Amino acid sequence: MFYLHQIDPIAIHIGSRGVHWYGIMYLLGFLAAWFLGRARVKAGRLPGVDANAYGDLMFYAMLGVVLGGRLGYILFYDLRTYIDNPLQIVKIWEGGMSFHGGLLGVVAAMFWWARKHKLAFFDVADFIAPLVPPGLGFGRLGNFINGELWGKPTGGTWGVVFPQDPDVTRLRLGAEALRAQFEAGTLNIYARHPSQLYQFALEGVAMFAILWWFSSRPRPRYAVSGLFALLYGVFRFAVEFVRLPDQQLGYLAFGWLTMGQALSLPLILIGLFWLWKSRKAPTLQPQPAAPPANA
Repeated sequence: MFYLHQIDPIAIHIGSRGVHWYGIMYLLGFLAAWFLGRARVKAGRLPGVDANAYGDLMFYAMLGVVLGGRLGYILFYDLRTYIDNPLQIVKIWEGGMSFHGGLLGVVAAMFWWARKHKLAFFDVADFIAPLVPPGLGFGRLGNFINGELWGKPTGGTWGVVFPQDPDVTRLRLGAEALRAQFEAGTLNIYARHPSQLYQFALEGVAMFAILWWFSSRPRPRYAVSGLFALLYGVFRFAVEFVRLPDQQLGYLAFGWLTMGQALSLPLILIGLFWLWKSRKAPTLQPQPAAPPANA
């Protein structure tokens, strides 16, 4: 089955401007983390932390995601472009966010917040880890709607035809002509893997289901964070085999190693190390907040 990607990246048009789906996806990710985390705070999964303190943590984590994700993308993937055109840095709605940079930003936010509240960093990290996959999933949906980060040609009887694909843009067809050519079957040779949707399924849906189940009962310190790092590293490394490398970077080595894979390998190793370390680590027990006394 083939699909022609003709999704408007702007969800709501307001004059010459509009609200982009990419921004809405980020908002949905933060809202999911907020409500899921509030439920766990109420259940005492982070003893000594109330709703207000958790709100501060979410605010700092949000800043870490946005600032770290943007700076990470610039440093890891496209430094030259942003040196030549610094104003591109603020155009987050056009895409260009790095998970690994965002992760470092969130780690910095959690470290500062944990120190401020005199909590063990990994107790906070284990609490936050299951809340992250919904945001990853929504972010990948945003990538798909934007028509960016597509995969390699499927070479089969299915796939997605992206008008942004240079091979398609060279045909110089308008939207209606493109649709007509697609329905005639002449664009099938340009069908690509929707790698964004693969990542949505793995990094978003699968990771959330596994981590939420795994963390549904108390686990030793490091265990939830370790499983998060391991799962993301493995899923990202695998999908990169059918995803095109960033054009400005290409393959880093061996004719197949991408920047995404190079950055994911340390996560796999760190995840395995944390899981190993969790075997002799203490287990944080839930302490539900006491109900308010009757007046």
